[in-house]
Amino acid sequence: MKTFITKLTTTNLGLDTLPIRLGAGVVFTAHGAQKLFGWFGGYGLEGTAGWMESIGLAPGALMAALAGSAEFFGGLLLIAGLLVRPTAVVLALTMLVAIITVHLQNGLFMSNGGYEFGLALLVISMGLAVRGAGSLSLDKLIQNKLTNQ
Repeated sequence: MKTFITKLTTTNLGLDTLPIRLGAGVVFTAHGAQKLFGWFGGYGLEGTAGWMESIGLAPGALMAALAGSAEFFGGLLLIAGLLVRPTAVVLALTMLVAIITVHLQNGLFMSNGGYEFGLALLVISMGLAVRGAGSLSLDKLIQNKLTNQ
């Protein structure tokens, strides 16, 4: 079990990921809150489910719950620096689905409903999956505790 937890929380030293984790974490958390709770002008779970169903992502309620939960809870985990690598993989996959199913046909730019913003979040997530949480994170704290036992 110790080895499994160590693998999940492995991270590289450095402060470089801190602003990336915090910024992306806030954005993901806010977007997830829109989907799940209707906060910040969102449609909530029911509205998001109906929209997802209308674009062919069925069952809509499940897809909305999965996307909203990945974003909301994933964003909170990024902010805390906990389980950053696996969380970033889930968020990257979520952004890939959003790009392919919603934004790709609109081209690159956000002004046309394009994939520009989703691509930025996808690339950030991929970077965090490779790099890890960094020095100021719960992952690093756990890693230190496990290796000093």
